[in-house]
Amino acid sequence: MNLLDRSLIRGFLKSYFVVLVSLLSLYVIVDLFMNLDEFADKHRGLSGVLMHIGTYYGYRLSQIFDRLSEAIVLLAAMFTVAWMQRNNEMLPLLSAGVSTRRIVRPVVVCACLLLGLSVVNQELVIPRIASVLLTDREDPKSEKDIMVHGAFEPNLIFISGEVASRRQRMVKKFDCLIPESVARNSIDITANEAYYYPAGEGPCGGGGWLLTDTEPKELEGWSATAILEVLDSGKFFLHTKEVDFDAVTRPRTWFVYASTFRLLDELNKPDSTRLASMAVLFHMRLTRPVLGLLLVLMGLASILRDQNRNVFINTALCLVQCATFFGVCFACKQMGDKEYLSPAFSAWLPVLLFGPLAFVRFDAVHT
Repeated sequence: MNLLDRSLIRGFLKSYFVVLVSLLSLYVIVDLFMNLDEFADKHRGLSGVLMHIGTYYGYRLSQIFDRLSEAIVLLAAMFTVAWMQRNNEMLPLLSAGVSTRRIVRPVVVCACLLLGLSVVNQELVIPRIASVLLTDREDPKSEKDIMVHGAFEPNLIFISGEVASRRQRMVKKFDCLIPESVARNSIDITANEAYYYPAGEGPCGGGGWLLTDTEPKELEGWSATAILEVLDSGKFFLHTKEVDFDAVTRPRTWFVYASTFRLLDELNKPDSTRLASMAVLFHMRLTRPVLGLLLVLMGLASILRDQNRNVFINTALCLVQCATFFGVCFACKQMGDKEYLSPAFSAWLPVLLFGPLAFVRFDAVHT
């Protein structure tokens, strides 16, 4: 690593930090002013409002970064190279026989490394705070009832309900359908209220649902206590392995906050819902680093191909190219979600479209 490389790396990191802070701040400010009433209505004092705003956006910075990470890297690389051109720092290097691609090599390497931050954030940070990200800004204390969706256990027991309380981890009008493969006959158990207890908590060692005020109130001859324990008349405990409180209350798009390995596990389940959207997202996770690199290469090529062009014109063309790139990716995703294209093809189609274009344009840069 020579002096030129260190100078470019420092310039890129400075640009990245400035763009990162600017875009995240702009996103938060715009979103805050559009929803300021929703924060103020839930609190009386200024301190409560500020605490709610700080907590809400503190968690969502990782989500905002996930949405803007490729654009941040592109803008940082673009500003680094454009600043060199503006200060005529490239001309002496080119006159000394250093190729353009060799000059910008540190920028490309740094861009690849910082694109990896989005993968780390996507796989390690967001899944850990997914429950907070799914919380409505109007309900910071989880006081509102939320909708309940049905879910299957691996043994095909189906669990559903009407509404739930997140604070109490309680489902109202709980319904449990035990198939014939588990019981001698198919059994449908309803409960006025069902409370979920994680493993190690509550009755029977936890890891299931405490059903109260059930119908039927008695189960004559029931012996499968590993699945359902009869505690009293109208009071049962249902042991579950996968259907916890989050599984029955999460929204339909919960999987966008899941890790890639979790998506793969869900796709392998026979009872998974929204398989097309989930499969598209899984393949897009695989193509995301490649698309990020292609975007950076195309952006740099737009600036470097005509170094005599005004730097602001180059910047504008690069932004237009960026908008077109994301528009095509979004269109392919929508076609995959609606099953007009197969999930794998819809995710890899942008790579097939922009891959050759990116390398041809970058190879055509004057050296």
